[in-house]
This record gives sequence, C-alpha cells and structure tokens, in this order.
Amino acid sequence: MSIKQRLLLMNFLEFFIWGSWLISLGGYMIVTLKFTGGQVGSIYATMGIASLFMPALLGIVADRWVNAERVLGICHLLGAGLLFVASTVTDYSTMYILMLLNAMFYMPTIALNNAVSYTVLEKYGFDIIKVFPPIRVWGTVGFIAAMWVVDLFGWTLSPIQLYVSAFCALLLGLYSFSMPPCTPAKTTRTGSILSSLGLDALVLFKTRKMLVFFIFAMLLGAALQITNTFGEAFLHDFSGSYPESFAVHHPGLLMSVSQISETLFILTIPFFLLKFGIKKVMLLSIFAWVFRFGLFGIGNPGTGLLFLILSMIIYGLAFDFFNISGSLFVKKEADSSMVASAQGLFMLMTNGIGAFLGGTLSGAVVDYFTVDGVKDWQSIWFTFAGYSLILGIVFPFIFKYKHDSQTIETINN
Repeated sequence: MSIKQRLLLMNFLEFFIWGSWLISLGGYMIVTLKFTGGQVGSIYATMGIASLFMPALLGIVADRWVNAERVLGICHLLGAGLLFVASTVTDYSTMYILMLLNAMFYMPTIALNNAVSYTVLEKYGFDIIKVFPPIRVWGTVGFIAAMWVVDLFGWTLSPIQLYVSAFCALLLGLYSFSMPPCTPAKTTRTGSILSSLGLDALVLFKTRKMLVFFIFAMLLGAALQITNTFGEAFLHDFSGSYPESFAVHHPGLLMSVSQISETLFILTIPFFLLKFGIKKVMLLSIFAWVFRFGLFGIGNPGTGLLFLILSMIIYGLAFDFFNISGSLFVKKEADSSMVASAQGLFMLMTNGIGAFLGGTLSGAVVDYFTVDGVKDWQSIWFTFAGYSLILGIVFPFIFKYKHDSQTIETINN
C-alpha cells in the first residue's frame, strides 16, 4: 500500500473503534443493563474527565520522549483490553471505572492520530493542507461503517459492540507500530509544562469577546454530549408502540444520518463564514441544536419518522458550524505564539468541561422525567431544546463581534 493508503486505513480504524459503541452503548446500558439515566450520563461524562488532562500529558510524552506512533499503539492496546473486560461487566461501578480508564487511553489517540498523520505526510513531502482532509474524512466513514455493522448485526443492545471495538483497537494498536517512525523533536524546548498543557492560552480570557466565546463553547459542548448519550436509548423505547418500525429495528442506521450530514456541511463552512461571519454562523449552530432536540421531541418512528430524519440532517449543521468554525475563529484570534495552546483550550472547554457537564446534567434531566421506569422523552427533549433556545437568545446580545469580509482570508493566512 502507498503511504496515503496506510494513513487512510489508520484513520478509518481510529474512528471505527469509537463508532462501534459511542452512539449505541447508552441504549445497551439503559435497556439491557437497566442503568439509570444518571448512571449512563456519568459514564459518558468520563470522556470529558479524560479530555481534561490525558491528551496533553501523552502529547508531551510523544513530543519529548517516545515516538508518537508507539504511544498511539500502546494506548490502543490498553484500550482493547479494557473494552474486552467491559463487555463482561453488568454492574455500574465496575463499568464506570473501566470506561473511565478506556477514555483516558482513547481520547488522546484522536490527537496522536493527527500527529502521526502530519509527521508522516511531511516526511514524505506531501502538502498536508491538501492531502490530509481527504484522508481524515475516512475517519468519519469508519465511524459510520461501525454504526452500520453494529446495527445490521443486531448488536445495539448487546455487549458484542464492545467486543467489536476491542478487536479493532487491538488491530490498530499492532498496526500503529508498523507506521514510519515519528521521533520526538531533538531541539530543546523553551516552553514550560504549563505551556505544553495549553495554560498559557488562558490570557485569551482577558478579552471579553473571547471569554464569552469560550463560555458558550463549553455550553454547546454539553449539548453535543446529550444525543450521543441518549439518542439510541430514545429510539429503543418505541419498541412497544412501534415494534415493526425501521427506527426501532435499525436505530444505528438512522442515527448514522447525522454523521453523513456532518461530512456534507463541512464543505459549506467557508461560504457561510465569508458571507455571514462567525457570529451569525455560531448563531445558526445554536438554533440548529434547538431544532435537533425539538424535532426529537415531536418525532416518532411512525407518522413522525420524517421529523426524526430532519433532526439527523440538521445535526450536521449544529455540529460543524460550532466545532469547525469555532476552531477557525480561535486560530484567527490567538497570537501566533499560542496557536496550538489556544486550540487545546478550545478542546478543553468543549470535549472536556462541556462534555462532562453534558453527560452529568443530561442524566439528571432524564431521571427527573422518569417515573416507574417510564421516560417522558418529549419533556426530556423539549427541556434540552429550551436550554439551546436560551443560549440562542442570549448569545447575540453578549457576544460582540463585527464581521470582516476578509475573515476567511485572514484565517487561512
């Protein structure tokens, strides 16, 4: 295989591992293991906890002492073992500990996967900006493929989904060691540990505009975690009223429309940023979350199937217009000396604190609207839609930003 094909396979497997369980595990824990909403939410929140410190710490290891591809391989091998053991567990406490440990080793691999890809492409003389995106999109394809495999084989309510993920983690762990060596830089670093952790970017909080932006990044990060946690569990709850419906039998296929939409909306971001600016693009994202949750609230697998499909489609706008455009905005606003640190801070607020809050608080909301084991999903989704609506109403009044028609050119330069 060519080096580009090898990197394509690496990216495919990286997100196949995650897609095997991220969307369906919530349904398995609620329907099969009978965990409460709060317990499921707390398990998903482990990804936020892990994202607070593990990517930065292992990034330092890969930058200074151990080849990045070896750190990537070790993390996946450890994750494979943890996922395998998790597939045999049926009690909450043990599952929580295992998934926390798994998150601590998986979440850093997302950044390490990018680091290995960049280093290898640069070593072989490729233009990273042109070559990497078509390679990275296969990560999303891998995520979708994993959802389809788990769904079509009927494993959405089974621990087999964790076996699948563990097997692929083992495969990628071994495969990573075959990648070209990504050796640590030999130059002496002048930055401190705090700089490596991204804490020097905290100076951005001194600017009111950036303070407001990062607060909303955290709050929207919480919204993202909600449907990852409870989307499939919601669809499985229709098994009594719509036992023969497509959405009940294949919730993974229906939920995968969200990821397919995501790949399409990425292509529209440059146009919308240039035409409307970051403030309006972010506002579009916030109100897309309102519709994402609201359509779930009025949808069902029968006469309301169209609303569920529309909710999946609008997810692409909600996710991409916040995550991708937000990252570009941070790149534009941060000083050139702290570009990487600022991106780390953005990830900390969204995938770290935001994901932790989303997993924890959404579980509390689900439990509040659960009586005698029966969940009032309409009230649950409308609560989340109301939360997003409040963000959408407040955001334009407190986020002060004047659109510059040169925004995209400035960002790209």
